[in-house]
Amino acid sequence: MSLDPRFAAARQDGRTGRGKLLGQAAHFGKTGTLNGASEQVGDRTLGLSAEQLRTGMDAIASREPAMARALAHAGYPPPRISPRGYRTLLRTIVGQQVSVASAASVWAKLELELGAEMNPDDLLSRDYDTLRACGLSRQKQGYARSLCELVARGEVDLEHLPADDEAAIAELTRIKGIGRWSAEIYLLFAEGRPDIWPAGDLAVMAGVGRILGLPERPDEKQTRAVAADWRPWRGAAAIFTWHIYNTAAI
Repeated sequence: MSLDPRFAAARQDGRTGRGKLLGQAAHFGKTGTLNGASEQVGDRTLGLSAEQLRTGMDAIASREPAMARALAHAGYPPPRISPRGYRTLLRTIVGQQVSVASAASVWAKLELELGAEMNPDDLLSRDYDTLRACGLSRQKQGYARSLCELVARGEVDLEHLPADDEAAIAELTRIKGIGRWSAEIYLLFAEGRPDIWPAGDLAVMAGVGRILGLPERPDEKQTRAVAADWRPWRGAAAIFTWHIYNTAAI
């Protein structure tokens, strides 16, 4: 089974962050963005670059023979990079529990209504019927308004999230509709945090099982445990597990 994380459908993250599909990354990371280079915002490099992925995977492979074998078979994964900021989180809210085609349609209508920048204040100024005509359900409007209000008031500063990963996750999950999984993927794809490990993602679990030759797919707790020795490069490992998930059997 092959799922392109740009195009597979998303389901709601909620608050648990467990059991998420690779396809939910549809509204975050794009394969090979900027010709495989990481994105520049000011003087800060965002997203794990191809060089960082190689460095991370080489480090893990040097201590994990099974990972070394998988890397030799599948090669290095391409970068998965998304823009930092509120639009990326709004897009994942739009994509929850709908097909990719439906999400794209809603996004296009929102752009027509709000403009390409989709300023948070502009969304907040629209009434229920206007946003419903764009395709946003009542629940998603609540999520979108939560995001916009927190950003507009400066209560969530997406340009200056806490340096500590768990603190950053806690900050992001203040937003309604953004659970742990969405926060982890945002920090990995949009901020390039090297040790993010979304152990609740189904494709990460499946990829780990294939790489390690386990008889059955590990659960979230087991997936988190087996990666303990891969610090501080678990972000590269996560991207590699998605790469393995879409690669012929190893």
